Amino acid sequence: MTISGSARLAGVMGWPIAHSRSPRIHGYWLQDYGIDGAYVPLAIEPGNLAECFAMLPKVGFRGWNITLPHKEAALKLVHAITPAAERIGAVNTVTVQPDGTLSGDNSDAFGFTAHLDQTAPGWPSDRPAVVLGAGGAARAICFALLDAGVPEVRIANRTLPRAQALAEANGPATRAIPWEARSEALQDAGLLVNTTSLGMNGQPPLSIDLSGLPADAVVNDIVYVPLETPLLAAAAARGLRTVDGLGMLLHQARPGFSRWFGHEPDVTDALYAAIVKDLVP
Repeated sequence: MTISGSARLAGVMGWPIAHSRSPRIHGYWLQDYGIDGAYVPLAIEPGNLAECFAMLPKVGFRGWNITLPHKEAALKLVHAITPAAERIGAVNTVTVQPDGTLSGDNSDAFGFTAHLDQTAPGWPSDRPAVVLGAGGAARAICFALLDAGVPEVRIANRTLPRAQALAEANGPATRAIPWEARSEALQDAGLLVNTTSLGMNGQPPLSIDLSGLPADAVVNDIVYVPLETPLLAAAAARGLRTVDGLGMLLHQARPGFSRWFGHEPDVTDALYAAIVKDLVP
């Protein structure tokens, strides 16, 4: 594929940025669909963020993704935000509009739900869900679950006040659970989601008793290094359906790619395999 002088430009902005898999994902789609475009990593220090938001549209960028530590700061640097970005309190996708203004969106909730629906179709959305963790990913996932009609979201975090703050921000259908009660909270749940770093390579394991989960429950771990975490292995051993963390990363990239490059991309087995290969050290 040849990149011409009229190539569509996009990228991912963070500090640091070398760890991001977004260039690999978008680069795969650009190559696969034969699109005249480029997607590049942008290492931007926090103090230079506003300047870069103002400059990139002037040099032809159609938009960019935002990763740590800029997601919350980006809210104040765009001209309009979607309801998802407002509710989640963070922006991860910026699009340059025809008039030059910037719109901010958050596609993490979309990515979570799309991957869950694809991997575990018919998951029990009519029963409570348990979310472990209360950080940025948990905010997006709580929004996604409530939007999907889940009647109650139970949030367990190692620091209870953070779980309480997240529950209060999402209304009466969410409630905070002490970390020590995380296993008991599974009794009638249809879904368990781990948004913490526990179980990730180099991190302590996640300790939780899955015996209280109903037989048709689904267990989702957003950690994707390793791809099968100890939590997912334990869930599979009990015969429960499992959902890994990589698909959320792939699906959350779709809205931005569609807006910037004019083609709705697919999350295929081939893309999945290519990114899994990229995860191997």
